[in-house]
Amino acid sequence: MTGFRAALVRRPYLIAVVLAAILLAVNVVAMPSAAASYWPGLIANLAPLAFVAIASTPSVLGGGIDLSIGPQVVLSNIVIVMVLLPAGIDSPWAVIPIVLALGILIGTINGVLVALLRFPAMIATLCVMFVLIGIAQRLAPQPAGGSTPWIEFLTSRAGLFPIAALVIAVPFAVWLVLRRTSFVRNLLAAGGDPIAATSAGVPVSAVRLLSYTLGGLFASIGGLMLTSLLRSADASQASTLVLIGLAAVALGGTAFTGGRGGLLGSLAGALCIFLIQNLLTALSVPAVWINVIYGLLLVGSVVLSASLLSQKNVRQPV
Repeated sequence: MTGFRAALVRRPYLIAVVLAAILLAVNVVAMPSAAASYWPGLIANLAPLAFVAIASTPSVLGGGIDLSIGPQVVLSNIVIVMVLLPAGIDSPWAVIPIVLALGILIGTINGVLVALLRFPAMIATLCVMFVLIGIAQRLAPQPAGGSTPWIEFLTSRAGLFPIAALVIAVPFAVWLVLRRTSFVRNLLAAGGDPIAATSAGVPVSAVRLLSYTLGGLFASIGGLMLTSLLRSADASQASTLVLIGLAAVALGGTAFTGGRGGLLGSLAGALCIFLIQNLLTALSVPAVWINVIYGLLLVGSVVLSASLLSQKNVRQPV
């Protein structure tokens, strides 16, 4: 096994990091006339995609999957624009807790269905996805605008520093705190081998339930960022975000079999997808090809992840 391949087996997110660096260089070459202030501003555009990827990761690490993350992000956005702001609820001290509570509630429902009632994760979250899409379309049958200064501030800049970078750091801060507990270790154990984890005393059901709740929390923050970026509500984005989230997670080296990966890889995967989208737009490539590329990235990432995982499990000669 070559040194680089061995490094990928130990740190599967490296492929996304390397690819992101290459894509960034290609973007710079493709847009030589872009001002220096242009690139930091892209962090705000990246933020919703980053949160979709980050929110999709905990459930996958635990051996499950959450297909409803994209619709959760969109529904949070629609609730802000179509429900809270028209009702005169525009204070951050009211909007943020309501949106976060909504995300926690939806994530917990997914967790109960999967971890406690033992429904297959793909089927349960697919059903929730359709329910959320239906609610979103009912609340926002047509795109509509709405925002407040503090929401717009989330995608603004302090000089060249993007405020969105601080918001993206929030789930990593939460994850760092959780790593100081047994949760992350137990989550990886539950995803890698749930039978062995149960035998070792890991509360697999509780850990998996919390992973879906955590995903819902991160998705609701993504809804805030989507609102700040678009300053409008549009229910039609939900289905596309599902594919983006899965592709970013796979590209970031998180194994869909569970037990391996992390938030950093998912963020790098989202960055790759965003840079590809940005490059295609700069080159005037028809938008219809973007979903094709998302699908190819998802397939390629899953194949690569499976290959690296098989190499990791191969017993090396003594």
